[in-house]
Amino acid sequence: MIPSLRKSSRISILLGHSLDSQSHYSTLSRSYGNGYGQLYSTTTELLSLNQRQRRGAKRLHGDGGAKCYCGSTLSLSRLLHYSSYCSLYRSHCQVPCLLPHSSSLHSLQKVLLNKSTNVVASSLTNHNLATNILDSNCVNYRNVSSVTDDNQDSDGDVECDGNNSESEITSVSYKSTADPREIERVCKVMDELFSLDRNMEAVLDECGINLSHDLVVDVLERFRHARRPAFRFFCWAGDKPGFAHNSRTYNLMMSILGRARQFETMVSMLEEMGEKGLLSMETFKIAMNAFAAAKERKKAVAIFELMNKYKFKAGVDTINCLLENLGRSKLPKEAQLLFDKLKHRFTPNLTTYTVLLGGWCRVKNLMEAGRVWNEMIDKGFKPDVVAHNIMLEGLLKIGKRSDAIKLFEVMKAKGPSPNVKSYTIMIWKFCKQSKMKEAVEYFDEMLKFGCQPDAAVYTCLITGFGNRRRMDIVYDLLKEMEEMGCPPDGLTYNALIKLMKIQKMPDEAVRIYKEMVRSGFKPTIHTYNMIMKSYFQTGNYEMGRKVWDEMIRRGCCPDDNSYTVLIGGLISQDRSGEAYKYLEEMLEKGMKAPVLDYNKFAADLSRAGRSYVLDELAQKMRFSGKFEVSNVLARWAETTKNRVYRKDRIETD
Repeated sequence: MIPSLRKSSRISILLGHSLDSQSHYSTLSRSYGNGYGQLYSTTTELLSLNQRQRRGAKRLHGDGGAKCYCGSTLSLSRLLHYSSYCSLYRSHCQVPCLLPHSSSLHSLQKVLLNKSTNVVASSLTNHNLATNILDSNCVNYRNVSSVTDDNQDSDGDVECDGNNSESEITSVSYKSTADPREIERVCKVMDELFSLDRNMEAVLDECGINLSHDLVVDVLERFRHARRPAFRFFCWAGDKPGFAHNSRTYNLMMSILGRARQFETMVSMLEEMGEKGLLSMETFKIAMNAFAAAKERKKAVAIFELMNKYKFKAGVDTINCLLENLGRSKLPKEAQLLFDKLKHRFTPNLTTYTVLLGGWCRVKNLMEAGRVWNEMIDKGFKPDVVAHNIMLEGLLKIGKRSDAIKLFEVMKAKGPSPNVKSYTIMIWKFCKQSKMKEAVEYFDEMLKFGCQPDAAVYTCLITGFGNRRRMDIVYDLLKEMEEMGCPPDGLTYNALIKLMKIQKMPDEAVRIYKEMVRSGFKPTIHTYNMIMKSYFQTGNYEMGRKVWDEMIRRGCCPDDNSYTVLIGGLISQDRSGEAYKYLEEMLEKGMKAPVLDYNKFAADLSRAGRSYVLDELAQKMRFSGKFEVSNVLARWAETTKNRVYRKDRIETD
């Protein structure tokens, strides 16, 4: 049984009452001065449990025997228009009593306590960070459950609703048998020689590497954002006598190529796998995902047709996968057309209609979503809680909060009963709108109805209160997570790090990061990007560079955003000469040119008289299709040449 939020003896109200308090920091200092004493000087009268239960029953069943004539198996229009008894009424709530015993989160809580009272610890010196930055070696990392999609900003937005698309290349979890020292040796050769345009393959030949599939996979994972060195290594390994790629190494290389949108090479590799008999259903899914992410509907469908050539039967699960990927890529119209074209070749199931529904909701087209909903019911399918959650999100995305609340109340009254995901959707929306009172009320209701909270819903509340600079409540939420048997996960740690970044507290972000590593979570590329960006924002170039070096040392492959943060930070610190080195490295690895202040960048190089660098870079930008940037650099190169020429003439005269 879940502990009730109404059993606190020392804290009459934590979240509900604190929303009305304006003394954000002084209150906290007083509260924690005496251990876990009274947090606030005033209390709020609570409704008795019986009163709250009667009001809850009244809310569900209405006054005077009012009845609900709608349910989950009715059309969407009837589902959202019903008696007014569903309007919400919630009283203030309590959170569980915060026990004074020690906690494994003590160090993390201490960070937040220091932050909330504006006390910045000075013990984390630059020297310590240089040598100890996140120096907690943890072997058994747990993957962070969420990352962001490709369209987010460079520091990675931390979403809490559980719908973040996976921009990182993921592979099936396995235990590698490759020697870590051998992996480091190969990666070092690739790092040093590829950037110098040297014969990387010849040096690898001389290293006497004992190739295995695990080693190849580990190396490719380290270069998953750098498709050129990754592909050269893949080809070199394939040509070595006694070694042949298997489906796993091929699929990972296809993922890397697909992410870089090297579709011609990717399809050639798929055909090569077909000739060798190495194709699997995962191979086709990778290709479909890549084309769908690039909004190449026709090519995605062509892969689907290619399955027939290699005698792979496309069942309902495969078609659902393709439809879902098209929907995630915001191509619901194409997904619908494909469904209409193929529905005579397979038997659609509930998942089929659910993924179509999700596609339309993702682009905020609730009219088409309603049509799919009604068609799903007409075909004899009863929308489950997953479908209802998708519709909840769709309604909230277009600002129809009242309709979303009505639908939520229908779920409670008629089913399917809301789950933790349903509550998380509602809570996250209120948190994003800084309506923390409503968010807390939904959280309280979730516990009342016996729904076990998870780390995601706590992360939503932490983010919401953190954005309002209520770090005292963030502290208590972290404490409560442990008491509820729901410790922070990777998403929670990233959310906390982002809060520190927003408030320009990079040293505190590092402290949280170290706790994250000690807890067994493997930091994502976005974790490093946020900390690095935070240091550059505060003008600490040295520490920003050390975060970059630490990221490389830990084997985390920099992505486009990592380079953008580093290069932009260097330019802002008037280090354009150094920024050029990383910009060139980025282009050599096959990444797209970042969005930067190229005028400042070129002006700095121009003042240094480096016209040849500007000329060379302008040519590379033109080859990569960045014509506007190329023209800017070319103009600065010409200006630099003219200035140098005039200066030489004056000196000669």
